[in-house]
Amino acid sequence: MEKIAALYLAHLNPFTKAHQEIITNLQKNYTVYVFPVRFIKNGHEINTRSFPFTYDIRKSMIRSVFPNEGKVIVSPNYTFFSPFLKYLPPLFSPYSWKIRDQILKSINEKKFISYTGDRIERYVLRIYRFNPMKATRLPISASQVKKIIYEQALNKRENFKDSTWEEKIPSPVVKIIKDNWNVIEKFANEKDETLKIVGVKFPKNGFL
Repeated sequence: MEKIAALYLAHLNPFTKAHQEIITNLQKNYTVYVFPVRFIKNGHEINTRSFPFTYDIRKSMIRSVFPNEGKVIVSPNYTFFSPFLKYLPPLFSPYSWKIRDQILKSINEKKFISYTGDRIERYVLRIYRFNPMKATRLPISASQVKKIIYEQALNKRENFKDSTWEEKIPSPVVKIIKDNWNVIEKFANEKDETLKIVGVKFPKNGFL
């Protein structure tokens, strides 16, 4: 049987049990390529309150749950390079199509599908010819989890045992988040320097 790749383009900031479930189900039938989005300015990754964890930390989160690099491949090729304005408007900007080329360079298989649980994102993936499969959004939201984590950091609570966010995160990832708690403390006290334009989030730093 011919191998087919499954592409999963996402923020994964942080990696939750919903992400784990999605990848677990996909790898039953496909080689899974995971693309945590990156924003690069002058060779450096830009992180904000919405995107606190770097690509390397997110990759370690995924690897802590899925160590088999043959079945789950993590790639840095879902990358926007400053100025981010050049990628707009989506679909019409030639630079937005270059990202498609970057992503497909990572894939060894001739055939591929992509995953999203969002109806609008599925429509966009179809236009970009990423062959999205039909799926439903899972209840755990990374944004909601991040909000709870920030609230804990702002309340200066040192007892992690009472934290509800841990229930929504794979246990190896919980450890990685705790080991990088300085990242949470940094962004918990900062204003979110993120722009949302036509449904796409970009860091303000490097946008123009």
